[in-house]
Amino acid sequence: MDFNHRDEHRDDDMLVIQANLDDMNPEHTGYITDKLLEAGANDVWWIPILMKKGRPGLMLNVLTDEEKLGAMEEIIFSETTTLGLRYMHASCHRLGRDFREVETPWGIVKVKAGYHRGRLVQFAPEFRDCEELAKASGVPLKKVYEQARAGFMRLENAEESFQD
Repeated sequence: MDFNHRDEHRDDDMLVIQANLDDMNPEHTGYITDKLLEAGANDVWWIPILMKKGRPGLMLNVLTDEEKLGAMEEIIFSETTTLGLRYMHASCHRLGRDFREVETPWGIVKVKAGYHRGRLVQFAPEFRDCEELAKASGVPLKKVYEQARAGFMRLENAEESFQD
């Protein structure tokens, strides 16, 4: 089913794919994460774990639509050292989302806003936008991030005043 990001909805045909890895170079995790996301994974996360005999390892978790399972398996089996996968069915409640552009002293930052039942409940500046502006301007990342949040709040307050 195709949803507009602005619409709050549930996805019931999701899978969490897991693999425990104790013999893979952890430096590969970023590359593997990027490949999985580029292939359509909804989310990818890694958890440090202790495996049998006290060996340190990593648990790979991939949230994906059931129809993308084949592509995810191909990447996991070819890029990691796992010999097997676990599958858990999952339902996801997704907030309505909207992206807004906010002006900061160093440039534009996109801000993602989350809506529950049509009401703004959370928002966050896009990390990559803030990172690029901080590097280009030589200012601390946290300063760019804080300015983007403040700009978003000013924009939201102005729109609420206009609607009243």
